[in-house]
This record gives sequence, C-alpha cells and structure tokens, in this order.
Amino acid sequence: MSSTQPAPPARRKDPDRRERIARAAIEVVAERGVEKLTHRSVAAAAGVPLGSTTYYFATLDDLLASALRQAAEDDVEHMRKWAAGLEPGSDLAQALTDLVLHYLGPARAQTAVEHQLYIAALHKPALRQVSQEWDTWLAELFASYTDEATGRALSVLFCGWQLQGIVRESVPSRDEIEMTFRRMLQPGAKT
Repeated sequence: MSSTQPAPPARRKDPDRRERIARAAIEVVAERGVEKLTHRSVAAAAGVPLGSTTYYFATLDDLLASALRQAAEDDVEHMRKWAAGLEPGSDLAQALTDLVLHYLGPARAQTAVEHQLYIAALHKPALRQVSQEWDTWLAELFASYTDEATGRALSVLFCGWQLQGIVRESVPSRDEIEMTFRRMLQPGAKT
C-alpha cells in the first residue's frame, strides 16, 4: 500500500474575476459616482475578497481605467451589432437618430455611467488613452458610411446629443436630433 496521499484538488480558477471586478466598478460608479469608487465597494459589489481588487488593480485609477475599457468594449459591441443591422441604402440620419434615442431611452442609465467614466479622464490622465481609443473607433465606424472628416464630425455630434440628453430633464425630440444629422450628412454621404 502506498504511503503517498493523493494530490489535493487543483484550486478552482476564476478566469472571469478581472472582468467581474471591472463590471462591478461600473455598477459602483452608476450608483455612487466616480468620486465614491473604492476598492472595498467594488469588492463587495463583485463578491470577491478585497485583496482581489488590489491584486488586479493596484490603484483606483487602474480600476477606473479597466471599468472605462469594459464600458467601451460593451459599447463597441453594441455599435457593431447596430452597424451590422443597417441595410444597404438605409437612411443614415434616421438610423443615427434611432440610436441616439435608444441611448437616451432604454439605455439611459448605461449612457450616464459611460459618460461619467469617460469624463473622469479630464482629471485622471490614466483614463485618457482609453477615452481616445473609444473616440477613434466611433469616428472610424461612422467614416465607413461617409468619409473620414464626416465620420469624425458625426461621432462628435452623436456623443454631444448623448451628453446633452442625459443632463436635460426631457429627451430632445426626434425631429431636433434627425435634422442635425441630415445637415451633417448632406455633402457626400454614402448611405
């Protein structure tokens, strides 16, 4: 009979822990704001030990950058699905208006937290690179339907409508939003 003990079972790995912590940081920002984000509040929201948040994210800026990157990736995925659903010859001004109204309607809470994270880059240089990457991707997406300069202008207008819409008491009208996109798209749109 062998005197060796069987090997202890391998520790369960948690490959999604980092992402879960980043998503929990988004939740905390949504509930409390950027300035109230702590490793402790995120650990509680993620259901992980405090040491896990500091293991993956040494500073709060690291944690915020990861939350912003996760929000950007989620938004990019949503935008890819939106773009894939556009039919050739679609009315781009109308489609963009519908998208803005989605972000200001059913996705309003998500839009608000994404903008809180994005705007945090004003005071937190660690977030600027992620914010700029998000801007670039959006401009490139819109440029694929127009040209580079118009794509950049559409991304600025699109984000401006979202930002203004989340701070207004009432959502801008469909006509108001669509008219601005139409004016932007008149010269050289490839819809």
